[in-house]
Amino acid sequence: MPELPDIELYVRALQPRVLGHALRRVRLARPFFLRTVDPPPGEAEGRRVSGVRRLGKRIVLALEGDLFLAVHLMIAGRLHWRPPGAKIGGRLQLAAFDFDEGTLSVTEAGSKRRAALHLCREEPALRQLERGGIDVLEAPLAAFEEALRRERHTLKRALTDPRLVSGIGNAYSDEILHRARLSPFRLTDTLPAAETARLYAATREVLVEWIERLQTETGDDFPEHVTAFREGMAVHGRFGKPCPACGDPVQRIVYAENEANYCATCQTEGRLLADRALSRLLKDDWPRTLEEMEERRLPIGGSAGPITGAEAASTLDSGPGARAPLSPGGDST
Repeated sequence: MPELPDIELYVRALQPRVLGHALRRVRLARPFFLRTVDPPPGEAEGRRVSGVRRLGKRIVLALEGDLFLAVHLMIAGRLHWRPPGAKIGGRLQLAAFDFDEGTLSVTEAGSKRRAALHLCREEPALRQLERGGIDVLEAPLAAFEEALRRERHTLKRALTDPRLVSGIGNAYSDEILHRARLSPFRLTDTLPAAETARLYAATREVLVEWIERLQTETGDDFPEHVTAFREGMAVHGRFGKPCPACGDPVQRIVYAENEANYCATCQTEGRLLADRALSRLLKDDWPRTLEEMEERRLPIGGSAGPITGAEAASTLDSGPGARAPLSPGGDST
């Protein structure tokens, strides 16, 4: 799923291409992509773009006359900049927005159609799309701490819940927690002030660093390779590979459609987080540490594959006396 750094990259790429230019035509290849009825798409045609910004994980084109186009790419949606009047078609195509200088194309891979377009008249209607999470790049530490403590969750869940924190998903939550040296399944109400401040700083650092890194890699081109797996990430998508900080193998727990990647040495004091499906099978043979895992020659991470939502909800932190429910993240904003 495109997350805050990816959305920011799209916004920066669109600004010089569409700001001040008239939206000539809206073409819908898949009617379900449009999730609103009033105003109709034709009302947006002929209006100039007065602003481009992000709203959580949405990309918003502000048009003259207080009209807004808000696109949520969800997991598999992507934007493309094509020559003017480019044809639309094919099973991946959702819509096209025509400008004199080029066409903004929206595609979505996979069989599940989740990407969405909302047309909103006036700012209050646009704000109704917000889920309530803070923008951590703008919010002070106190607001971040309040958001974390609003509900009792694992840190992984809290960072990816759009009602608490806006714009962060599975990939960057892994990177943030590794930078903060915190377990993904540590509970929010157990975090002292010093560790909350460390997590806040890590969140901002990781997001800003990746925004700038992606901008440098893309330059003036339009971003065409948006992915959750980036070369240079510390732990996300690096299961079994050495942690860049300590060299020990990156671990993972798979649940539902997501997974959590972490370094046991850097984040959990060497303890392996228990995959309930496999640890229940192995019982006393489940390794508690990297050393035990090596001695027993189990696969790194020991994951038996995806586990059910009920099993994920009761996944345990294998540390003494610790009980941290694993809740899938709320990636949709």
